[in-house]
Amino acid sequence: MHPEIALRTLADGFDGEVILPQDAGYESARRVWNQSIDRKPTAIARCRTRDDAVAALALARETGLELAVRGGGHGFPGFSTTEGGLVLDLGPMKQIAVDAGRRTAVVGPGVRWGELAAAAARHGLAPVGGHVADVGVAGLTLGGGNGWFSRIFGLACDNLVAADVLTASGRVVRASADENEDLFWGLRGGGGNLGIVLEFTLRLHPVDLLLAGMVLHRLDDAADVLRFLSEYGAGAPDEVNVAAAVLAAPPAPFVPEELHGRPVLALAMCHVGPLADGERALAAVRGAGRPFADLVEPTTFEVLQHMFDAQGRPTPYHMRSHLGGRLTGDLIDAVVEAGGGLTSPDSGVLLLPMGGAAGRVATDATAFRHREASYCLEIGAAWRAGDEDPRRHADWADRTWAATRSWATGVEVNHLGDEGPEGVRRAYGDNYDRLARIKRTWDPENLFRLNQNVPPA
Repeated sequence: MHPEIALRTLADGFDGEVILPQDAGYESARRVWNQSIDRKPTAIARCRTRDDAVAALALARETGLELAVRGGGHGFPGFSTTEGGLVLDLGPMKQIAVDAGRRTAVVGPGVRWGELAAAAARHGLAPVGGHVADVGVAGLTLGGGNGWFSRIFGLACDNLVAADVLTASGRVVRASADENEDLFWGLRGGGGNLGIVLEFTLRLHPVDLLLAGMVLHRLDDAADVLRFLSEYGAGAPDEVNVAAAVLAAPPAPFVPEELHGRPVLALAMCHVGPLADGERALAAVRGAGRPFADLVEPTTFEVLQHMFDAQGRPTPYHMRSHLGGRLTGDLIDAVVEAGGGLTSPDSGVLLLPMGGAAGRVATDATAFRHREASYCLEIGAAWRAGDEDPRRHADWADRTWAATRSWATGVEVNHLGDEGPEGVRRAYGDNYDRLARIKRTWDPENLFRLNQNVPPA
């Protein structure tokens, strides 16, 4: 069937919305979070129901249109859109059903972490998500998912209990520890390679008030503070999570005026458990060096989830990343040098802790491989739309990535840019071949290829 006829047929029986280039809402609907991506799909199918998703997938198969699947749409490389293909947009599928007794949530693929955190908080529970509220549940979970609770409760993918998956054949199947175990293995870290998840069942955790916030240091003190963090982090209990970031200081009342817009070191931290225990556990890292601001206080996870909202807003973006072990002197020097040379006030260098519970999962227990990593290094170049020389920001990130390569042991698939087969193999390591065999079973024609792609074996 001709694509234009097929799209008209799809729209006739669609509960959602089929948006075409001539439609008024097309320009906004085609845009993705990373504003450096500018692609024009033939159509955007905004799905509200499972039947919508099944019908849109069938159309892609029938017409041969390249298929892009969009959940939260927060990915760095722009795989959630396509030039001339069909975008299957799951954003409207935002159902959340919390089962407080079982401590689980059944979640639609359009839900974002801030929305799930708010729903779970009404029951005294919290999900294991990422660091930014606006990031989608689907993409983060399927790629691994490091966040505030990874050291105490594991990665987001470790908290996936079951999934309902729309496969390349058009069937919807259940994947769990007891059903389609190979698919379940691959979903936990395999990204979008194996199918479209229409429903996630996620484990929730009882979390009361926690101690969390930021401590800020001048850049001149950053190397010494990071060297302290290297020692502190190596012996920190699972309940503690301390991330470091070199970024431009905001024009806020707690920042001396002479530092507004200047690079500073931020230690963002949280402790899960009794507040008195948190005060003791975080005392040393809060007192390290000569902080000019200490914003750590009792709070809720629902509030903490919004600490990095500024990093979640749509912007042109270029990401480079590594996973690696303990913070070394050479790595610290490279991070501080990169921070001192920020080309944009929207860019930054982050060191996100791993280990703890996330590190005690066997390397072959899920598709996510790099359980030995202690930190994830994110080098995020962001700039304003209309910048006359965007390449200089990407070049800064690339130089920093190259300067820190010797420290790296791998990379998380969620933080890959469009780095091709070599980057994907770095992400999966010796789990790659098994994932490729599972891909052959569930998507032998590689229909789901707009992702960090693992071709079928």
